[in-house]
Amino acid sequence: MKLGFIGCGNMAKAMMGGIINSNILAANEIIASDAYQPSLDKASKELGINVTTDNKEVAKNSEVIVLSVKPQFYAVVIEEIKDIISDSTIIVTIAPGQTLARLHEQFGRDAKIVRCMPNTPAMVCEGMTAACPNEFVTKDEMDYVSKLLSGFGKSEVVKEYMMDAVVAVSGSSPAYVYIFIEALADAAVVEGMPRDAAYKFAAQAVYGSAKMVLETGMHPGALKDMVCSPAGTTIEAVRSLEASGFRSSVMEAAKAAADKCKQL
Repeated sequence: MKLGFIGCGNMAKAMMGGIINSNILAANEIIASDAYQPSLDKASKELGINVTTDNKEVAKNSEVIVLSVKPQFYAVVIEEIKDIISDSTIIVTIAPGQTLARLHEQFGRDAKIVRCMPNTPAMVCEGMTAACPNEFVTKDEMDYVSKLLSGFGKSEVVKEYMMDAVVAVSGSSPAYVYIFIEALADAAVVEGMPRDAAYKFAAQAVYGSAKMVLETGMHPGALKDMVCSPAGTTIEAVRSLEASGFRSSVMEAAKAAADKCKQL
């Protein structure tokens, strides 16, 4: 197999689905393992991939292996596969807090490792993934990994010191955005809008605003100023947000996420 996943949860299935739908790899070139058989059965039925409950089978037969288990299970999984993988195998990790140095120590050998941090919008092929390779990964190998990551959204190679910030601003931030959308919708419901319409208006406003930042290249502050007419409704709302510490709340939330990542 060209690509293997150890762990077949929602993120793994999102990554596999994007890679298959983008025609980067065929389903029969992917294998996934998991201890939970129903998850494997669902992935096999929906994606057509190969499945197994044996992590060693994935390790033996995959050119690239994605460790898509929770951080607390990394040590156990690595101990299980470290003597099975070949020298050419590329290990891709997606767990926060698992540094390249720690991973190298756990493998006990000069393994090729790419540390990544995707986010849940990968489930709709709009993910944002940061990646940083260790010194044993060649440029061509990193280009191939980046191609795989592009199957479910955008990806960018970063320095490892940036990874905690990536967790804060990208990996964890969909949760902040969902809270914001829910709060906007609640405000619309207060004003008499039906709940289903409120979610649609709020979500589309966030989606369109984000797209403007990405496609225009303009500073978010400049785009904000374009909406704030003198003595208008928007600047009044912005005044209220500033008075209630909106910016500071967002920054403190992101810092909390980054600090927690350092502790993992």
